[in-house]
Amino acid sequence: MEADNSELDQKQTAYKEAVEKWIAAIREEETLASGDHSVNEIDRWEDAHFHEEEFRRRAKAAKKEYEDALRLRFFGF
Repeated sequence: MEADNSELDQKQTAYKEAVEKWIAAIREEETLASGDHSVNEIDRWEDAHFHEEEFRRRAKAAKKEYEDALRLRFFGF
């Protein structure tokens, strides 16, 4: 009988989606770093950094949830 992987699949999907959003935030920050040298652009670039950090935090949290579920499934802890 094959094990039910629906919970692992869900956590894996959530992790992948979080990473994709993080990558998009990194690219947004990178784009703003390549803009003109105005105060407005610098402010937008700095704001993008905080946005990127938030998505990084979410990706790391989703990774931990997925890893914890894998450990529980395969090692029982």
